[in-house]
Amino acid sequence: MNRLKKRVFRSVGCLVSAFAILFCTNVVAFADLQEIIKRGELRVALYNQGPPFSFYNKNNEFVGSSVDLAKLIAKEMGVELKITSYDWDGLIPSLLSKKADLIAADMTPKLKRALKVTFSKPFLYTHDSLWKKKGNNQISSMEDANKPGVKIAVLLGSASEANAKKMFPKAKLKSFKGGGGMLINAVLQGKADVGFNDRVACVAQRAQFPPGSIEFVEGDYDKSPLSFAVRPEDSHLLHWVDLFFDWINLDGRMKDNLNYWVNSEQWQIDNL
Repeated sequence: MNRLKKRVFRSVGCLVSAFAILFCTNVVAFADLQEIIKRGELRVALYNQGPPFSFYNKNNEFVGSSVDLAKLIAKEMGVELKITSYDWDGLIPSLLSKKADLIAADMTPKLKRALKVTFSKPFLYTHDSLWKKKGNNQISSMEDANKPGVKIAVLLGSASEANAKKMFPKAKLKSFKGGGGMLINAVLQGKADVGFNDRVACVAQRAQFPPGSIEFVEGDYDKSPLSFAVRPEDSHLLHWVDLFFDWINLDGRMKDNLNYWVNSEQWQIDNL
């Protein structure tokens, strides 16, 4: 009888502990978003060289599609917005070290990255692109680029870098730290034969160079989602951001954002 009582007490104790852990976890997750509200400030990490999503314009103002979305998020939360810009490889460390509450960059939610951070639902789908200096007749297809001796410029730490390793295993990758404009420079200066990066970003960045400097090498490239990111424990903030995307897709504000920053060239006239 005593043994039976002990087993019952142990079982009850385990259940109580499990519920306590679950309750505390939910309280912490809820408290993370409430801390932002209490603080009165949303801290957002953005990429500093990523037009049309986030970049410094001709007036040294930090602008872009993701910048406008971050402003909308803060407005809907009823808090002030604090933006800090980073090189690409500084984004995730800034979030994990709690210097930022949210990464609002054009980041692909790769499985390896998702081991460290939690991604929102995608706000846009894009795909990689391969480009060359105009007049380079040696490379006219993806197959031409996947050969020994061919140098491909990629952005260090980007999803495109990982994709290039899979798609062009015979070529030599040259990884550059900084913005996608460095990749175009590398191709134009002969440091690389071709560049490989997100197409939307490349279309935006080529506007900073003389017209017709580069041309795309058409092919069947990977389609990728782009998402924002939060810390794994911030489930309430994650659900709120997902709901935010739902609402601005429904009321047309997302369409307005993308039509200006991604689907037109007006932003280039206004900012470059």
